[in-house]
Amino acid sequence: MDKYLPLALILLIFSCNTSNEESDEVIFAGEIVNPTDEYVVLYKGSSVIDSAKLDGNNRFSFHLNSVENGLYHFNHKPEQQYVFLEKGDSLMVRLNTMYFDESLVFSGTNEELNNFLIEVFLADEEVEQTMYSEYYELEAADFSMKIDALRKEKLNVLDKLKTDADLSETAYEIAEASINYTFYKYKEIYPFKHKRKLKEDELHNLPKDFYAYRKAINYNNKNLIYLRPYYHFMKSHLGNLSYMTCSKSCGKENGVITNQLHFNQHKLTMIDSLLAEKELRDNLFRNVAFDYLLREHDEPDSSKIFIDEFQKVSGNNMHIKEIEKLYQGIRNIQPNSPVPAVKVLTMDSLEVSLTDITKNKNVVFYFWSATDKSHYENIFNRVRELEKMKPDYDFIGINIRTENNNWKAIVKNSKLTPGSQFRAGDFEQLSEKLILYPMNKCIIAKDALIVDAFSNIYRNL
Repeated sequence: MDKYLPLALILLIFSCNTSNEESDEVIFAGEIVNPTDEYVVLYKGSSVIDSAKLDGNNRFSFHLNSVENGLYHFNHKPEQQYVFLEKGDSLMVRLNTMYFDESLVFSGTNEELNNFLIEVFLADEEVEQTMYSEYYELEAADFSMKIDALRKEKLNVLDKLKTDADLSETAYEIAEASINYTFYKYKEIYPFKHKRKLKEDELHNLPKDFYAYRKAINYNNKNLIYLRPYYHFMKSHLGNLSYMTCSKSCGKENGVITNQLHFNQHKLTMIDSLLAEKELRDNLFRNVAFDYLLREHDEPDSSKIFIDEFQKVSGNNMHIKEIEKLYQGIRNIQPNSPVPAVKVLTMDSLEVSLTDITKNKNVVFYFWSATDKSHYENIFNRVRELEKMKPDYDFIGINIRTENNNWKAIVKNSKLTPGSQFRAGDFEQLSEKLILYPMNKCIIAKDALIVDAFSNIYRNL
């Protein structure tokens, strides 16, 4: 963050310091250092509220006549973060995309709450490391004591903030939930992490009050649907409940589920029975569908059974088209299927089909993006190793979501062979046809036919 802000920005921040209680108008503005897109898009849930184009000084501004008090999120591709807004707010945000979350600072009305939510988010990343390195190996009673102490410490800070900043009831509810559900999630996943950490065969018996907090869980709180800790808790909680209630027909080996179809059918049933709020249901159903279909990509018969079951409980899901595209996309890239004829761009900006690239050749396609430098540097190093190990294969890099000149500069600076590098012109089409998940995936093809569309660049090919 720069030490000194431009005068206009200082004046804007100064004007944000007082809420206009006589007006419902909300001003949400900001400055983005090192922008990665021309626009900032503001969402309420899954609905777009408005979009704002960055000006010549990389600033944006939203003027909203009336808003529903609560949690929103703003998107500056490929990143996003949430923001709490109330009627009469004038709020400023400044961030640097090179350190998106870490650099993000709010100024103006409700600045205390918004900065607190970011601090909780960032602190959770540090706590999570401690969980893995120290806490999950503890016995249940000791683990519970550690977790409860950390949670209470955060709540004490929030209570002081509530008094000092005069937080509204809704603002306090969201902040409190961000703390509680963060630590409740750790308790949901503890039995499984503990078992894995100590390399034990079975899950431990837990104290009777270990899950006492479950009595107060609100499964249908509209204010929390897009609060990250609440959503992540729900995923862990429903997975835990499904595991514990799953009958022997799920198939378990050393405490590990082996029948993923049966287990995920339990998840669908659990969501259907516990949750009534449609948007949260839809999001959680989508998560189960993506997790299952991507995990069981080589089981087309089981996937068909799963999709039929999914249609029964969530046929009107707002993500149904996306889920059906994923299902169909996976079916279309099974072994011996033709390589999809998706167009990519050469270094000379010429279009060429993936089908043509693979004719009469053994090819490994790998994928990278300029948004993650450490990732693409590791990928390039791995490819150099594989080229020596597999000289009969052509290793073809396909870049995604990178501006043309930036892509070319990285190719040149990394000393990659230009003829082996291409860029996705239409990312959505490429992602839909090739199922670009996870980013370490690679696709092995021979003479324009798929050999393995779900290989991993770090495994033996």
